[in-house]
Amino acid sequence: MSEQSNPGLNISAISVPDAAKILASAYGRNITEAQVRQAAEHGELIRADGTINLIQLAAFLANEVTHGD
Repeated sequence: MSEQSNPGLNISAISVPDAAKILASAYGRNITEAQVRQAAEHGELIRADGTINLIQLAAFLANEVTHGD
């Protein structure tokens, strides 16, 4: 068996499209890139390189659900 170089998923620096796919899979429903981008922008979570921290996004969304805007 040969080893492949695969750094895996870096949840501390993930693209918006990848975050949408992961969240959609986790929730079992359609979550669009636009929805993720809107939430990430609202929470000021998008970095200069366009990535987000998936844990910070989840925490932000949980706070929004429990405390509202």
